[in-house]
This record gives sequence, structure tokens and C-alpha cells, in this order.
Amino acid sequence: MCGITGWISYDRDLSRERTTLDAMTRTMACRGPDAAGTWLDAHAALGHRRLAVIDPPGGAQPMTVAADGATRLVLTYSGEVYNYRELRAELRSRGHAFRTDSDTEVVLRAYLEWGAGFAERLNGMYAFALWDPRERELLLVRDRMGVKPLYYQPTADGVLFGSEPKAILAHPGVRAAVDAEGLAELVSFTKTPAHAVYRGMCEVRPGHTVRVRRSGLTTHRYWTLAADDHTDDLATTVERVRELLDDIVARQLVADVPLCTLLSGGLDSSAITALAARGLAASGQGPVRSFAVDFTGHTEHFRAGDLRPTPDGPYAHALAAHVGADHRDIVLDTAALTDPGHRAAVLRARDLPDGFGDADTSLYLLFKAVREQSTVALSGESADEVFGGYRWFHDPRTVHADTFPWMVDDLASHFSSGSAAPRTALLDHGLLGKLDLPGYCRARYREALAEVPRHDGDNDTERRLREVSYLHLTRFVQLLLDRKDRTSMAVGLEVRVPFCDHRLVSYVFNTPWAMKTFDGREKSLLRAATRDVLPRAVIDRVKSPYPATQDPRYATALREELRRLAADRDAPVRPLLDEAALVEAVADPTGDRLRASTELALGLDAWLRRYDVALEL
Repeated sequence: MCGITGWISYDRDLSRERTTLDAMTRTMACRGPDAAGTWLDAHAALGHRRLAVIDPPGGAQPMTVAADGATRLVLTYSGEVYNYRELRAELRSRGHAFRTDSDTEVVLRAYLEWGAGFAERLNGMYAFALWDPRERELLLVRDRMGVKPLYYQPTADGVLFGSEPKAILAHPGVRAAVDAEGLAELVSFTKTPAHAVYRGMCEVRPGHTVRVRRSGLTTHRYWTLAADDHTDDLATTVERVRELLDDIVARQLVADVPLCTLLSGGLDSSAITALAARGLAASGQGPVRSFAVDFTGHTEHFRAGDLRPTPDGPYAHALAAHVGADHRDIVLDTAALTDPGHRAAVLRARDLPDGFGDADTSLYLLFKAVREQSTVALSGESADEVFGGYRWFHDPRTVHADTFPWMVDDLASHFSSGSAAPRTALLDHGLLGKLDLPGYCRARYREALAEVPRHDGDNDTERRLREVSYLHLTRFVQLLLDRKDRTSMAVGLEVRVPFCDHRLVSYVFNTPWAMKTFDGREKSLLRAATRDVLPRAVIDRVKSPYPATQDPRYATALREELRRLAADRDAPVRPLLDEAALVEAVADPTGDRLRASTELALGLDAWLRRYDVALEL
């Protein structure tokens, strides 16, 4: 896992631009703490920061292939290709010779053998750039589900690209600017594919390539969700899901560095941990190492609610005992969650204040602690999107609402302790009118619906639930994958997501909803497929989302920080805030009702200061 960046220019000599390339590459040091590399020629400058996971001695980058005494191809690569061993064997049978054991070299050789169509053969999470010096062409490639990020910004004579916006923003010709559409995207939780918030910047869409030539940029979609027949009966479907999970986890256990799992005690992470424990034991390794996040006094003083009926701790411990895991709780206190340095680190990791408050900070601190003992972690992320786990999948009111289901109720409350006020409660009414968030969300929702593949055999219920699944697998999951990637790579931790394997995603996407809920509960297929490796307590547990601190001192600390902001008339965020609402928030005796909106106001202010953002509203 690594960080990549680069600059293509057809009108200038980039071999003289090492200083700029080095500055762009340094911004990716958090993603690749083990090594750095650059490659420059007249029209291309490629940078790489490496986190060594596979073949540490042999996988240095940028990696090149030579022919007839000249460089034929250059690759700067981030990610993992889990079927690289099979691909390497096939390429060897076709005459390719390998000098390393890395999956990076397999990607290079695969492109030489099959051209741009090679992406369809890859199984993994990846984002990379291939430069052909002879043709003077760049190819940007992103994995099918968008697990690994990749941004680019067209220029007058080429393109800039990077794993994160900060790499592009490090170029002296780029200014951090955001217009009204970008700000609407930022505060609306839409995560529109290809939209990067910063004006002029784009993301490579999941399952797409971007080719850069002197004549311009062209995009190509090499994978998408398709509506296919599902002919397997229930028993066969459950069996197939388990077969896929066994294969996926086995592939993702391959690493030449310490590996662990992230364990919450929920069905998703418990299934991955249990299957990992079984896979490691079968290969003579183990025990599996697992980590969970908790808060000081959280389990002892837990207050059950409709959203979070149970604390994670007892269930994580039950699963760890059941599989014999080497388990550790990472216990955080309010001081750590409100520490200005930690909050600044999260902003720097994400490049935008578009997160989930203390849930982002706790995730960052969890990853930071895990990184002290492991380099790779397997996560249960994305199972809810794949198998239909969120409560709104099972609520007719939200399923049939004419918008994104997660927007029917304020999404921030899903990740907080239950804030009553919407996330935008502190924003200026004139600004909200200019942004027209309802209209913006309607437009993005209509675009998403227009993409949904149709199946002639779907009845009205199946049709709508196929739409809801598609919205989650192409929009909502991107919010969480981006959050996971950026906060983990900020500390040099590679987090793998088995549930994002495209084979599993496609298979379950086309499974009828009646099968997905055959036992009357959420994620029926996953529960049935992994029942034999889980303890009864975990099997029966009702879903509980990622935990948020319930310590009232957290909301109080936020209110005090907001009070200081309110006293600063020169704070850059002040023109964006409603003065009356700000006074009300500061006077709130607990700070809890406006917790989510306070988080947004504080985050916007820190972002505007740190990134010197030009708002072009």
C-alpha cells in the first residue's frame, strides 16, 4: 500500500521539475513511510511513497520495464492485487520473465501483455498510473469498488494526479478553491462519483480508467454492477457466499508483514475475524490478532438506545475467546478525542472537513495504535452495503422516500450520540439558499437512479430494493471507504476490505431481497454463511453502528471550542455561519443537541485556515 503522484506536461521539460515533484511526493509520506522514489523525463514526472507489504526488498517504485535499451513503461502503483500469483504464472507461460516477487511487477507485465483491458483481470484494491514514454500516454486506473483513492486535475497541457488532493495542491500552479457546487457536495453527504469538491479536481471513478494524451483526456468504464439472473436456490446461495468468503479471506491474508483484524463484535467484523483465524490455523500460523476501539467507562456506563442497543466490548471479547484471538482493546478517553493535535491530524488526513466528528478521530487513534503492532488489517467495512444491513433498508418510509435513504434522517446522528439538530443548523440561511442543498441532492439522486441496471424479472419491490442497493454500493459506501482509507493511511496502516471483492458484490447484488432477509432479519445471507464459526451471542446480536462516545464532557468541550470561535470576529468561517444560531449553540447548557453542527462549523474553520481555501460562492 502506497501513495502515488505525478505530473504530465506536453509543453514543458519536466526533467527540470524535480523540486516540484519532490514536494508533491512528500505529501504522500504518511501513506508510504518505508521508501520514496521518483522518475522524470521530458514530459512525465512520477512520484511514489512506499508501504512495503509484498516483497519488501523487490518492490521499489516507480518501477520500469525496458526494451531495446529504452524505457518501455513506467508504473507508480498503490494497492494490492490479490490474484497476482495466478496472473504471474499465466504471464510466465506467455514468455514474461520476472525479477521480483511483487504484485507491482505483475501489473506492469499484465499491461504489456493485454493492454488497457488488463484491468478486467485484476482482483484487488488498487490505484495506479502507467506512463508509456514512446506513445507519450498516461493511463490512470482505479479498482472496481473505489477502495483506493485516485485524484486528478487537468491542466492546459496535461494533468496532475495523486492518491490524495494534498499531492495535487502541493503543485505551485494549483490553488485550493471551492465553489458553491463543491461546498454543497461537501456538506450534503452525497459523495458524487468523480466529484472531488475542489474546483478543477476530479476523482477517477471506481471501475474506470482515464487515458491522457496530448489531444486530451478520455475515460473508460471497465466494470459496473450489472443486473443478472439469479438461478441458485437458497441453500446453494448460502453455500456460494461462504465459498466466496473463504477464498477472499484466504487471498487477503497474504502479506510479508504483521497482519491483524479490526473487531467490533458485530456480525461483519466477527465473520472476517473468525474466517481469518481458521485460515491462519490451516496454514500453521496464528493465532489471529484482533483490535477493537472502546471508550473509557463506555461499557460500564452504556446507555442503550434505538440506534445502539448494545455496547461492542462484550461481543468483541466473546468472539475473540471463541476463535482464540490475541485480542487488544484500544481504549480512548475524551481528552484524546478532543486533543487539537489529533483533530488537526484527521483534517490533514482527509483534506476536507467532511467527516463524522469523534467517530473520525477515534478511528484515526484506533489505526494509530494498531499500526504499532501490525502493518495490515482486515476490516468488515462494506458488509452493510452489500448484504443490506442498515436499518433504513428495512424501513418502508426510507426505502420509498424519493431521495437517498440515508438522507431521510440526518446522517450525522448515525455516527454521533444522537444529535437532534441537523448538521447544517449553524450555517447561514443566505448561504443555504445559495447552495440549495435539497435541489443539489435531488439532482445527484436522479443521476444515480438513471444508472441503476434494470432486470425484466424484478417486481416493484425488487426493483426499488435493487435501486437502494445500487445507491449504497456506488455512493454511500464511498463515504466510508474514503474515511477508512484516509485515516488508516495517515498512519501507514493498510486496511483490506474483503466484502468489497467484486465477485461477492456482484453475486449478492443480484440475489433476490427475499433471500437476503430470509430469516426475517438484516444480513440473513451473511449470518447463515458464517453461522458455524460464530458464537451464539454474535449471531443473535442486533446491528449497532460504529460507536460514538457518550461522555457528556465531549459535547461540553466542543461547545467551549465553539465559544472561542464565536469570540473571534476574524475567524474565516464566520461569514458562513448564522449569528443567532451561533449564539444559541454557545448558550446550550450541554452542547449535545447541536453536536453535529458544531463539529461541522469547527471543521470548516480549521480547513479554511489550514488549506487557505478560496471560497468562490
